[in-house]
Amino acid sequence: MSDCDAPEQINRNAMNVHTPSPDRTSPSPGSSTGAWTNALLGELDLRRLYMAFRRRLRLAAASALAVFVAVAVISMQATPKYTATANVMLDVRQERVTNAQEVLSGLPADSSVVDTEVEILRSRQLAQRVVEALNLDRDPEFNPRLRKPTGLAAVKGAIRGVFERGVPADARETPVELQKQRDRVVDAVLSRLSTSRVGLTYVINIGFESETPAKAAQIANKYAELYLLEQMEAKFEATQQASRWLNERLEKLRAQVIADEAAVQQYRIANNLLSASGATLTEQEISNYNQTLAQARAQVAEDEARLATARRQLAAGSTGEDVGEALTSPVIQGLRAQRVQVSGRVAEMSGRYGERHPEMLKARRELQDIDAQIQQEIGRIISNLEAKVQVSRQRLAAIAGSLGSARGALAANNRATVRLNELERTAEASRTLYESYLNRYKETSTQEGIEQSDARIVSRAKIPTRPSSPKIGLNLAIGLLLGLGSGLGAIVLAEMLDAGLTTAKDVERRLDANYLGSIPLLSSVAEDSRLPPVEYVLAKPLSSFSEAFRNLKTSIQYSRLGEPVRIVAITSALPGEGKTTTAMCLARASALQGVRVLVVDCDLHRRSMNRLMRTEPTRGLLEVLSGAATLEQAVVVDEQSGAHLLPLAPSALTPRDVFGTPAMDRLLTEFAVRYDFVVLDCAPVLPVADVRVLASKADAVVFLAKWRKTPQHAIEAAFRLLAKIGAHIGGVALTQVDMKAQTRYGYGDPGYYYAEYRKYYAD
Repeated sequence: MSDCDAPEQINRNAMNVHTPSPDRTSPSPGSSTGAWTNALLGELDLRRLYMAFRRRLRLAAASALAVFVAVAVISMQATPKYTATANVMLDVRQERVTNAQEVLSGLPADSSVVDTEVEILRSRQLAQRVVEALNLDRDPEFNPRLRKPTGLAAVKGAIRGVFERGVPADARETPVELQKQRDRVVDAVLSRLSTSRVGLTYVINIGFESETPAKAAQIANKYAELYLLEQMEAKFEATQQASRWLNERLEKLRAQVIADEAAVQQYRIANNLLSASGATLTEQEISNYNQTLAQARAQVAEDEARLATARRQLAAGSTGEDVGEALTSPVIQGLRAQRVQVSGRVAEMSGRYGERHPEMLKARRELQDIDAQIQQEIGRIISNLEAKVQVSRQRLAAIAGSLGSARGALAANNRATVRLNELERTAEASRTLYESYLNRYKETSTQEGIEQSDARIVSRAKIPTRPSSPKIGLNLAIGLLLGLGSGLGAIVLAEMLDAGLTTAKDVERRLDANYLGSIPLLSSVAEDSRLPPVEYVLAKPLSSFSEAFRNLKTSIQYSRLGEPVRIVAITSALPGEGKTTTAMCLARASALQGVRVLVVDCDLHRRSMNRLMRTEPTRGLLEVLSGAATLEQAVVVDEQSGAHLLPLAPSALTPRDVFGTPAMDRLLTEFAVRYDFVVLDCAPVLPVADVRVLASKADAVVFLAKWRKTPQHAIEAAFRLLAKIGAHIGGVALTQVDMKAQTRYGYGDPGYYYAEYRKYYAD
């Protein structure tokens, strides 16, 4: 850069100068590093993304190529596998042999049911049945123990064999181990199985993948067969279980019915509630008594009427011959017949013999005797009527008494009938329940052996003729996509893991610090880089490398607006950041401009300036501080540039605090009087505590960070230490910047345009 461009650079640096806050402990948002992260977190900048991709192109290409080759090799070496597919359909139509209700109903035509059956096909129970049916546990394809181990498995087997040597085989084959082996076989079978529903239909595809085509078809068909068999067995088992349960329930219900009916009969007997023809004996007895009572009452009325009639006839003056019973009496009829005969003889003899004839008298006495007999017989008839009336009345009274007793018994029976009805209802309910269970048991028994599966095989699996995997073309396409993805991922990861600082924007945004400038890597800007940097500054004063130090000098002078900057402490967070080289080059470049410059070696541990200048002085900084030598005696003049150097003598290492003494303060004051620009070449901040004491005495601290190498967190830790002592951090300068690579990293940074203006310098 020419001298005419210096004011523009000075103004730009002056506008950007700011000091980080002492209490700042963390970077601003966007702490992810690299241009890629910056683009993701900030506004989208396609050019920045392109630059990030370009500088990581080799990494991306290597990652993509590695993934693609790995996929290709795996695909080429993979064992060909064949897939056979059988189709089953859930049949919503069912044959109805009987009209009896099924124990286990058929599957409803529901979408969720079809999806459930798809999952049932993947059940471990069905897989276990397939394994047992086809003896797949003896097939090396599914049983890893039967395969010959290779690679890592062989090493593990050998190690296991050493530990298990001498242990009996039956001791190793524990039940748990055997179960694990069976589970591994089942897992291997399930991993080869694929089940899917065909669209929204009731058809389910059962696919199986195997290394052998015939085996794939056999296992797929066996899956379909056992699936149908399992459905039938489920129904058969449900029917049998229902039959057993119904039979057991029937035995209990039968005993309950017998007990309830026995309770009814016992209650009837105990409460005299015996019945015939639907009515109790008491009710039948009362009915009979009612009929007999009515007859008895009629009989009494009849007898009383006859007696009353006879008595009225006799009271009316009748001789009783006209009484109804007398008229029908055979005795009276016989006596009347005799009287007629006797009366006829009397009439005959009255005319023949006269009234006084003995025969006449005899006949009259005989007639009187017959009349007397008739009257006696009539009297007996009247007496018989009276006796019959008494008997009828007594019979009526007896029947009425018996009826009353029967009615009392009926009332008691009616009261007992309430409990009887309850017992009868209980017995009837038990009988009804027993009959319903008996009918259901008979229906269930008839269903055994006629169960139907809810599905049927639509098409059996055919032996495949082409391998289903590996699909070389598809795998290569996937490998290409994965390679591209891994390449992009590698770029993103590399950018995120790039903890170093790259551009001025990184310094200002991530560290919240002033950017002082960039010190290029000599090999990246010089065609002939055989000279050391400190020599190159003198040999090529108009080169871009020398111009970088002049820019740094200008930025340092304006790092504190309104205040002069004479004493500058150059430090870094870690060793190897280029502090001594920067200090010497900065001093020589400034001296060539006519500035009175002094470089002080303040690194008591390294004495890097002596090695850089290839001198071993006998007097140095410590001797000046102790008074053993004057400043003029200790200062070494750089004859090539005119810069003054204050080195450290070989015995410079001391445990004393030399920088915090009043002698150091007086010496710094003397430096400020004698020189225009004083550069303190300090040790790193993090490992050496003396730097913090010396940094607080300088007008500004120039913090160096190695381009793309120094971690951001290390710089922040050093900033916190310097902030605690009140040191003024003038800014950060990036060192060892590869200007050729910066054209790929530093989009927006002045170094990004290095290719455009590099010919401007006389290298």
